[in-house]
Amino acid sequence: MRVLAKAASVVAVAAFFVTPAVAQKTINLTAIDGYPPKSSWVRDFIGYYIPEIDKQLAAKGNYKINWNQAWSGQIVKTRHVLEGLQKGLGDIGIVTSVFHAGKVPLQNLTFVTPFVTSDPDLTGKTMDAMTEKFPQFKDAWGKFNQVYLTIGCVLDSYQMFSKEEITQVSGFEGMKIAGAGVNLRYLQGVGAAGVPGSLVSFYNKLQTGVVSGAMLWPEAVVQFKIVEVAPYMMKADLGSACSKAINVNADTWKNLPVEVKDVIATAAIGYRDTMAKAAIEHGAGAVEEFKKAGGKVYDLPEAERKKWAMTMPNVAKEWADGLEKDGIPGKAILADYMDRMRAAKQPIMRDWDKE
Repeated sequence: MRVLAKAASVVAVAAFFVTPAVAQKTINLTAIDGYPPKSSWVRDFIGYYIPEIDKQLAAKGNYKINWNQAWSGQIVKTRHVLEGLQKGLGDIGIVTSVFHAGKVPLQNLTFVTPFVTSDPDLTGKTMDAMTEKFPQFKDAWGKFNQVYLTIGCVLDSYQMFSKEEITQVSGFEGMKIAGAGVNLRYLQGVGAAGVPGSLVSFYNKLQTGVVSGAMLWPEAVVQFKIVEVAPYMMKADLGSACSKAINVNADTWKNLPVEVKDVIATAAIGYRDTMAKAAIEHGAGAVEEFKKAGGKVYDLPEAERKKWAMTMPNVAKEWADGLEKDGIPGKAILADYMDRMRAAKQPIMRDWDKE
């Protein structure tokens, strides 16, 4: 009997190990952006966000994602991620919101408040906190068949880069400067003309003489080799800005299991923080890399920074007033943001909400 019992036990244990586990259900998702993987936000999506989602799902054991990664314009160009997600050409993507000021104007809050903060970590967390407080943030994305997950602040501070050295704000008079869009309003007070474009186009614009300068951040200038055509950097510390939104196509989101939604949303916050920390780390190192590549850096004195801030149009007030006309509490949103920055003791050069 003891022999039979032992044999039965062995068979039971063996059966346990050969019994196939319940198979994970595979979900196909396409991730899109028009920018290439060398862009910091795409790099972190590939290096952090996707692996983090995969890791969390693997720990639960019920689902796994088969990723189709479509970067570098494979499906959409840099300015058309919003439309691509809206039409279902991608399931999840990185929208460069600054290109869509008219469609999702609330996303431009950090762009209309320059000279306030150069802390992308604080800025990202603040914007997401305000998104929860003011439903108009998410509602705007809903009109375009998208579910907002989080924001992306991928730069520590905008600086000025030029083909010739400039050592004072008046030196921009008559120049053509490339920028993302909303931030071109910063140039009105210094007499320069803004030329809209995207990061992937700036090198060519500078090389061919379409523009003589660009408003960018050091990490991007190094990564995209713009230092070759704009070797002079004016460190003006115009401030950090959140230019990205991580969104999911609303139809895709509706059909995802709750468990998968939770993981994607949770990992998105980690991705947001990873992008911000990378912006801080790379920003500091990129200035030295810029110098090593032959670039020259000029620190704009505080008096000149103050002059620039005070001669600039109050783009924040104009933005808030425009929102009010559309029934959105722009003034309250602007004041809330500035109050949060003041509470965080940021080096605010101009109180945009109090004029």
